[in-house]
Amino acid sequence: MNVLIAGAGRLGAQIAQVLSAARNKVTLVDSDDDRVAELEGRLPGVRLVAGDACAPALLECAGALTADLVVATTGDDEDNLVISLLAKRQFSVPRVAARVNDADNAWLFDARWGVDVAVPAATPLISLIEEATGATDTVALLRLSKAGIDVIETAITPQSRAVGQALGEVRLPEGTVVATIVRDGQPTVPDPVIRLRAGDELLLVSHSATEDEIHAAFQ
Repeated sequence: MNVLIAGAGRLGAQIAQVLSAARNKVTLVDSDDDRVAELEGRLPGVRLVAGDACAPALLECAGALTADLVVATTGDDEDNLVISLLAKRQFSVPRVAARVNDADNAWLFDARWGVDVAVPAATPLISLIEEATGATDTVALLRLSKAGIDVIETAITPQSRAVGQALGEVRLPEGTVVATIVRDGQPTVPDPVIRLRAGDELLLVSHSATEDEIHAAFQ
């Protein structure tokens, strides 16, 4: 898929890295030049664009005309609504997902504003179709139905068997790769020599593993 993400905060960066790892073409847009510069080199395979995603010209430059999915994840509900409306009405994007920062504004996030999927801010990572559900430490976050791929999140706790192990020492189920390690709120490249710590969140991409298998590998 061609995916355009507006908002390069923690959520936007996580979504970009996960969808890129699942072999999608991803563009990440943010109005903060410093944030875009900070992410350079940390999100391999992701195209970074600095600019205001509320501007139609910027959206077009970022690829909205060919996007299969637009995700509005800025910290401003007004911006997310404008981005969603432009994506749906002006660029005819098939699926638009938007983050709801203030629960009092949730009623606005519907088809009238071009929103197909409204996601509460408390959701750790959004899916293309539905909010995440599952176990407390290992969650199947989304399924890319056309490719038959699951994205699964697992959290490393002080009781996890993988604490202190190098990532390369963990035996993963067949057909499974680690897309990113989120440490101290920042996504990092999953180098095999990185030693896992309590508090780490791992996002894995797999075409065959179950949540239980991922849980068994790390927990």
